[in-house]
Amino acid sequence: MITNQELQDLDLFDILSERHGIIRTKIESMWNDTHDVHMSSSEWYIMAKVYQHKCNISTITKSVTISRQAVHKSIKQLHQKGLVDIQDVEGNKKEKAIQLTALGEEYFLEVTRQKKMLEQHLIESIGLDNVNKLRDILKMDWDIQN
Repeated sequence: MITNQELQDLDLFDILSERHGIIRTKIESMWNDTHDVHMSSSEWYIMAKVYQHKCNISTITKSVTISRQAVHKSIKQLHQKGLVDIQDVEGNKKEKAIQLTALGEEYFLEVTRQKKMLEQHLIESIGLDNVNKLRDILKMDWDIQN
């Protein structure tokens, strides 16, 4: 784990990356420490993209920041765990679509509650005003193109 002193020595983008990694690891371990079905950050990421939606796999692949191969591997694992259904897309023999199963929705809602607890901890650590400022800044258009 990175120390606060090491964070002070990083530039803005490396600090964002470090904090993101710490948060993803914490969310993953909060779940995996209390459940028999282990989940990866990539699996949670895909579940968030398809929550309450039926999505084509190609659409998911284009909308996430992980490789196509990692998306397919994660979807296969989610399907094996009974968390997503994979269906043919009408009129396209190659394309598949996925959506969460009832169990997948239950898991997703539970991890959402765990994330709210982590957010509450953050509020207690740095204050509600700072959390709201951080949220507002992250939602802003930074005008950075891919």
